[in-house]
Amino acid sequence: MDGRLRDERGASAVEFAFIVPLLLVLIIGIVEFGHAFQVQGTLSAAAREGVRAMALRNDPVDARAVARNAAASLDPGITDAQIAIEIVDGTGTTCPATGAGNTAVRLTITYPKPYLTGFFGSEIELTGTGVMRCNG
Repeated sequence: MDGRLRDERGASAVEFAFIVPLLLVLIIGIVEFGHAFQVQGTLSAAAREGVRAMALRNDPVDARAVARNAAASLDPGITDAQIAIEIVDGTGTTCPATGAGNTAVRLTITYPKPYLTGFFGSEIELTGTGVMRCNG
């Protein structure tokens, strides 16, 4: 009976060796997904804050600064080139001074999020978008 138990211990070690890589990939995937989910939430909040500043103050430079400050926890940080401001259903590049009507502003942040481990590649592009009617 002792020889039989020894054989089963060897089989358990082989089975364990087959399962460990799968479990490690699963754990790394969970960590990467959780980090991407957190970064996506940060981008959405930053876009919402930036578009609010643009809709109320009508200043693209200020709106970009507000968005950058709201996403200050991201590493690497957001640059002005990654923040696009667009006037929807209107003409021009800023909100009208009076009577917004159906004119809205859209602020989109595009962020190349680097992976923590590099196991799944180098980066993934995430986007946060905020839309608000001009003049509040």
